[in-house]
Amino acid sequence: MADIRVQSADFDVAAEVAALQAGGDAGARETGPHDIGAIVTFTGVCRNDGGRLAALELEHYPGMAEEEIARVAAEAERRWPLKGLCVIHRYGLIRPGENIVLVVTASAHRQAAFEAASFLMDYLKTRAPFWKKEHLADGTSGGWVAPRQEDDEATTRWE
Repeated sequence: MADIRVQSADFDVAAEVAALQAGGDAGARETGPHDIGAIVTFTGVCRNDGGRLAALELEHYPGMAEEEIARVAAEAERRWPLKGLCVIHRYGLIRPGENIVLVVTASAHRQAAFEAASFLMDYLKTRAPFWKKEHLADGTSGGWVAPRQEDDEATTRWE
């Protein structure tokens, strides 16, 4: 069972990896946590966009965001033999250098962990119900961030 969280608070990447490695999912508990041979992490961090950006403000639909992430996580668990999976996505005002999203996948072998993490990030980037508003360093609003065509194209490889 995937660990899915949408929260305003920051997260500790090392603590999340350690928790997943210690427990894994139900399948890992049957065989033991030492059946995990690969852990892949992806941490999305707010950038300053060359000094232009003061913060990103992320909004979401509570309940809907968690449900959509859980749906995609379940698809990843069907596609790859995962031993554990964690997705944390933040909302609220996030400043450059702060964490936005964490994806951790664990499996017996690296390929499944890498592919599942990539799959999850492609879908989080294009399908999860989050909206980003830019707050510029000069004190003005940069408006809402539009979807990028290259993100949509990346997602098509999983269809």
